[in-house]
Amino acid sequence: MVDSEHGKNLVCNRVVLLFAFIMCFWETAFAHLRYTVLEESKSGTIIGNIIKDLGLDIKQLEGRNVRVISGSKQQLLQVNLKTGDLFVNEMIDREVLCGRDQRCFTSIKMFMENPLEIYQAEIEILDVNDNSPAFENKKKILEISELTQTGARFPLEGASDSDSGINSLKFYQLSQNDHFVLEVKDSQKNKIPVLVLQKALDREVKGNFDFLLTAFDGGNPPKSGEMNITVIVSDVNDNAPVFAEEIYHVTLEENVPLGTLVLKVNATDLDEGINGAIVYSFEDSTKNKISGLFQLDSYTGKIIVNDLIDFEENKLYEIEVKATDKGQVPMSSHCTVLIKIKDMNDNAPLIEVASLTNSIFEDVKPGTVVGLIGISDLDSGVNSKIMCTVPANLPFQLKPKNLYSLITTSLLDRESTSYYNITITAKDFGQPSLTTYATVTVNVLDVNDNHPRFLQDPYVFYIEENNIPGACIFSVSAADEDTNENAVISYYLLENEAVDKPLLHFLSINALNGQVFSFVTFDFEEIKSFTFIVVAKDSGVPSLSSNVTVKVFILDQNDNSPVVVFPLTTNQSAIGEETIPRNVKAGHLITRIRAYDADVGYNAWLSFSLHEVSDRSLFSVGRYTGDIRTLRAITESDMTVHKMVILVKDSGSVSFSTSVTIIVAAAETTEAHALSEINTRTIEEDKENKLTFYLIVVLSSVSSLFLVAVISLFACQCWKTHNDLISNKYLGDSNYAEVTGSLFHDQYQVAEKQFVFLGPEMNRDSAMGTENNGNTLIISDSGIKIARMVSDFTPLLRFRCLDPFTSINCLIFL
Repeated sequence: MVDSEHGKNLVCNRVVLLFAFIMCFWETAFAHLRYTVLEESKSGTIIGNIIKDLGLDIKQLEGRNVRVISGSKQQLLQVNLKTGDLFVNEMIDREVLCGRDQRCFTSIKMFMENPLEIYQAEIEILDVNDNSPAFENKKKILEISELTQTGARFPLEGASDSDSGINSLKFYQLSQNDHFVLEVKDSQKNKIPVLVLQKALDREVKGNFDFLLTAFDGGNPPKSGEMNITVIVSDVNDNAPVFAEEIYHVTLEENVPLGTLVLKVNATDLDEGINGAIVYSFEDSTKNKISGLFQLDSYTGKIIVNDLIDFEENKLYEIEVKATDKGQVPMSSHCTVLIKIKDMNDNAPLIEVASLTNSIFEDVKPGTVVGLIGISDLDSGVNSKIMCTVPANLPFQLKPKNLYSLITTSLLDRESTSYYNITITAKDFGQPSLTTYATVTVNVLDVNDNHPRFLQDPYVFYIEENNIPGACIFSVSAADEDTNENAVISYYLLENEAVDKPLLHFLSINALNGQVFSFVTFDFEEIKSFTFIVVAKDSGVPSLSSNVTVKVFILDQNDNSPVVVFPLTTNQSAIGEETIPRNVKAGHLITRIRAYDADVGYNAWLSFSLHEVSDRSLFSVGRYTGDIRTLRAITESDMTVHKMVILVKDSGSVSFSTSVTIIVAAAETTEAHALSEINTRTIEEDKENKLTFYLIVVLSSVSSLFLVAVISLFACQCWKTHNDLISNKYLGDSNYAEVTGSLFHDQYQVAEKQFVFLGPEMNRDSAMGTENNGNTLIISDSGIKIARMVSDFTPLLRFRCLDPFTSINCLIFL
């Protein structure tokens, strides 16, 4: 830190001493050199060698701390300390250093120590022609009145040239023209060009002149500068405005938007400035008439629409327009504007309903006049031609006369359309066409031309037996497409030979709503179906009526208990006695219980069960067959006499049951065999007698069955829909048996016999006894498809059952 401060002090002391010596020995230590250089010499150009010119040895310069100081702020010149060459360091511009001085100098100083010596070199910068003469303004505009006298002088701005000597400005040159010549006035600092007018001006002939003034210097080659001179000839008001046309013709469409340009009048004035400025206006004679419709721009001459133009009000407008200049003594002229209004299709046709019948009866004849329609259009020509129509899909048309007649073209039907909104279309032939719509309403009044129509034909009803007397059992309904009193329907029962007259007296129908009441209770076991006819009659004049057949089927309820037919009932109790050998094996058939039920379907489906038995390990009863069999062989320890109570129960939702008592005695083999033969012979005799009777019935039925099948094929399509409706009605009833996925309900269609369906595990013998009189139908598994097929084709067939022990289960009758 101390060494650094000490070094700084030494440097400062040496500088102070150096300047002191310079001041003391300025005159003795100064040597002078002179060089010349052209301006704009390239950087690095060598001017001379200072060391050689001073007679110094380059080797003696070492250690003398040589320094070079330029005479200007810029280091334009520099000395190579190793060679002593003085060279151009930066490009030199003489005009920047010295301006327009005739001679230009700059200098440098070189300092050497040990001993102290100062050398100065003066450099003269020589001018080159690097600047062209230039005008301060490149464009000069002179305004000269057209009345100016010839010989008038107009001094101009002179050009300047930064170069000096021969390279400075020498002379001017003016471009060729007929009206002006150029003179040059010399001053101490510059040459001043002067324009001299040598020919009179006329602004209306030529309003302005353009010259080119060129200044040349004395360089080789010479350089030049240019200035554009424009002479504007000022005007005096010596010309009146003139319109391009004396009469303007224009066609204007009516209803054009406000502000629409009608036309532009154009007047010209050969004068200029205020003398040629034109103001347009309407003549006082027409101003009040058209100023509200048209507006005139006083400066542009544009006539625009200022209000609604209507052809129907005026077809032609004649307007007087005046043009006036603004000279000190104004001058004016006039023109006429004829505006012809073109008719546009701007008025839609007018529809006037002169007369109209608002309501007509539906039975009026075609061609009846409903109304009179008047059509008009305010336009003219083709725009006023009109075509008037009504929709083609309506039973009306327009017939042209002086007025259009609205007439019917076909019969009307109120039930299809109770009123018509008739749109009358009036369309003109203009372009674009205009259309007017008017809607009139014509109501169609009803006549009694429709019979009451029942919603179903025939009606089929299913009611359960044991109904409550006096309650509504069902209702029928009819509709009438007419209205008011023509549609008021009353119902009553029709008595004729086709109905069940004995039952008709116990039925009643509500005349207003068609509800049917019964005053008796129906018993399925006594009556299964009946038919009657209901008549529906409207209140029109004359009244119309229709009738419908009503078929009623009685549905069974489980209101009968099972009845045991074997063994025979004694004193209202069923008791049977059987004797079997002691040596019987397991599965030996002891006897078979026979029972039937007056109900049908599930209500007649019987099941058997052991209610009481002395030994449950010895006997069993078939649930659906009623067969009583041994479960094992009888041993010595078993009792001789056994008593069992068999419970017979139907399958109704609320089931009924009865019981039968069987006493079984175990005897020795010889005695039991004798009793068994007697029982077997009795059963076989009964079978043979019944089989003979059934075979006769079968032969007759087979012949009838073929005829029925042929007739059914023709009737199947007509009845199929009806049969499906009936099937759907009973799909929700849980009281019917379903066989292989479909519900067999034909016992209610025929309403005569009872059906019981057996599964594979059931024995048909248990479901129908020998004394059932054919009330229960037994259909085996193989017979279900046949029964269903016959039911599909003949939904109104009757089924009569045969002996369940034969191979034929049942016969079908019409």
